[in-house]
Amino acid sequence: MRETAIRVRSLCKKYGDHLAVNNLDLDIRRGEIFGILGPNGAGKSTTVEILEGHRSRDRGEVEVLGEDPGRASRRWKSRIGIVWQNEVVTGELTVAETVRHYAQYFPDPRDPEEIIHLVGLSEKAGARVGGLSGGQRRRVDVAVGVIGRPELLFLDEPTTGFDPAARRQFWHLIRSLAHDGTTIVLTSHYLDEVEALADRLAVVVKGKVVAEGDPATLGGRARARATVSWLAPEGPRECHTDTPTSVVHELATQFTGEVPELAVSRPTLEDIYLGLIKEQETAA
Repeated sequence: MRETAIRVRSLCKKYGDHLAVNNLDLDIRRGEIFGILGPNGAGKSTTVEILEGHRSRDRGEVEVLGEDPGRASRRWKSRIGIVWQNEVVTGELTVAETVRHYAQYFPDPRDPEEIIHLVGLSEKAGARVGGLSGGQRRRVDVAVGVIGRPELLFLDEPTTGFDPAARRQFWHLIRSLAHDGTTIVLTSHYLDEVEALADRLAVVVKGKVVAEGDPATLGGRARARATVSWLAPEGPRECHTDTPTSVVHELATQFTGEVPELAVSRPTLEDIYLGLIKEQETAA
């Protein structure tokens, strides 16, 4: 197992009588992209804020890059990059001026022009941030989050407002950062984004991790029954089976030529995710 970048044991956080984080355990390895999923109010944002050192905890052990974020040094903070859920960069500076300004806070920043290009803003480098569209301002936030060459990067809904082409370009940037050794913690409601990027992920419900694994096997996804669907003379039909090949072979003997509207599918990550949430709600 690779060295651990984040280690959490029995983490708890209460707001009044509400237990937002409930004995949560988590291990994130260095160099991996780790996704955190959960419905609104599940405790994932509170957990991430504790990991970032921006919120105190009531109980539990937390170690991030070898230090307790609640007592971390200024040097430790320079090793962390954050892309917040809400826009944080505004004002009268241009895109280039903004990125260069933030680069000065770090001991070994990346080249500002390179980062501006990677987030798709080269043509807007001379434009004032305050005059950009919402999606473009979001790209500036991403540029500021990665300019310091962070060892650990927190991404909270990073591609909100991105068009499809910009999202794909951003995915390329994230993969290249991970390839270079950056540990990335990603929270997103775009499950296709999490599936495309994450090496592993955790689902948090009611302040606890209820499932953890890689996207292909999370929650028993790899073992889930397949659904075979087709158009029979009497109308649409479907069959849930552990042996889809046998079902397709049998159907092939019943039709001349192609089986009409034949499709074989297994549960998507969204199916598994929603099932896990429903299971927890039912258990309550």
